[in-house]
Amino acid sequence: MSKSFKKPKKRLIKEMLYGIQASKDVKLSNISRTLKEEQFLIKTEDRLSRNLDDEDFTDPINREICRLGASKVTDDMVIAIDPGDIRKKYAKKMEFLGRVRDGSENEIGEGYPVCKAVATDIESKKVIPLCCEAYSYLAEDFKSENSQILKVIDTIVEHLGDRGIHAHDRGGDRGVIYAKYLQRDKPQRSVIRLVDRDLMHQGRRRNCCELAKVLPTPYETVLIVYEEGKEKERTVYYNVVPVKLPLYRHKLYWVVVKGFGMEPMMLLTSCSVKKYQKESVWRIVEYYLARWKCDESYRYIKQCYQLEDVRVRSYISIRNIVVLVLGVSYFASVYLGQSIKLKMLVERIFIVSKRFFGVPSFFNYAIADGTYNLLYPDKTVLRGIKPNSLDDFQLCFDFG
Repeated sequence: MSKSFKKPKKRLIKEMLYGIQASKDVKLSNISRTLKEEQFLIKTEDRLSRNLDDEDFTDPINREICRLGASKVTDDMVIAIDPGDIRKKYAKKMEFLGRVRDGSENEIGEGYPVCKAVATDIESKKVIPLCCEAYSYLAEDFKSENSQILKVIDTIVEHLGDRGIHAHDRGGDRGVIYAKYLQRDKPQRSVIRLVDRDLMHQGRRRNCCELAKVLPTPYETVLIVYEEGKEKERTVYYNVVPVKLPLYRHKLYWVVVKGFGMEPMMLLTSCSVKKYQKESVWRIVEYYLARWKCDESYRYIKQCYQLEDVRVRSYISIRNIVVLVLGVSYFASVYLGQSIKLKMLVERIFIVSKRFFGVPSFFNYAIADGTYNLLYPDKTVLRGIKPNSLDDFQLCFDFG
C-alpha cells in the first residue's frame, strides 16, 4: 500500500496499520502505546500527528487497494457503492465539520460523509473492500456529492473494467449515475433501487410508483427472516418488464418486488434477464440484497476500530485515518481471510478471539478480536522487522 511513498510515510503507514490492529482503536494515544517506543509517549503521538497532517494520501492508497483487490473480483460479483457517515456528536473544533445524516439513528448531526465500495459474492459471506473516502461539504476542494460517487466509480472502472455488477441503494437513483452507466455503447451492468422516476413502458411514459401498484406479480418466493430472535416465513411476489429510461436508447429491465414492506421495491437493471424464468428474475433481487454486506462491512469498521471516536482536528488527518482503516479492513478480509497459506494463522486467530458461540457469519469481527489479542501483548512490536527481511518476518505464537 505504501510503495509509492517516501521512506518517512512508509514508516508512518506501517506503524498506523499495526497500531490500529494492535489497539482496536484509531486514537493516536492508544496507537502510540502499542508501538512501545523508548521515549516519552507524547513524543510518539506528536510524530504520528505531524506526519498524518502534512500530506493527504487518500487517493494513492485507495487506488492501490483497488488494484490489489481487482484480481480477486470476478464477473458475477456485486460491487456495492454506498454512502456512509462518521458522526461526531460532541466535536466542536474539528476542521470542516459539517452536517451529515446519521443512518443508524436516522437523524441529522455533525460529522463527515463517507463514500465507500465493497465487492462481494452472493453465495459467500466474505467481502473485498475496494474504496473508502471521507470528505466534507465545507472543504475547499469539494464539488458535490455526485462528484464523490462518480470518483469512486471511476476508480473501480479503472482497475476492474466491466467486471462486477454495480449495486446502488435508493441514493443511487440519480441522473448523473444513469448518464455514467448508459452513455456508452455497452452499458455497465448495474442494479439500482428506484425512488420515483418516469419509465418508458410499451411506448408510453409512465411513473414507476403508479405502474408498480397495478403491475401483476405472478412469481413468488418464500424467505426465512429473523424477527425478535425467531425464524419466520415471509412470502414475496415479483415480476419483471422491459423498459427504457427517457433520453436513453438501451433496453433495461424493471423488477418489482412486493412483500418486503408497505410499498413495492423497484429495481432497475441493465443486466440481461429472461423474464419468463423465475430464477433469472430473482437473481436480480439477489444482486441488490447482496449490497447489505457493504453496510455490514462498514459497521464492522466503525465498531471494531472505533472509527467514530477519531480525535484529530485536521481534515487531512481525518481522511488519512479513514483510508488507513480501509487498509486494515482489507488485510483482515482478504489477506488473512482468503489466503490458503495463512489458514493456520486464521484458525489460531479465531481461537484467541474467545468467541462463546463460534465464529460469527461475518467473520471479520472475530479476526479483529483475535489480531488484537495477538498483537497487543507483543513486546518486540515492529522493531523485529528489518527493512531487507520484511517478507521473512513472522510473529511467534505460543500454542502452549
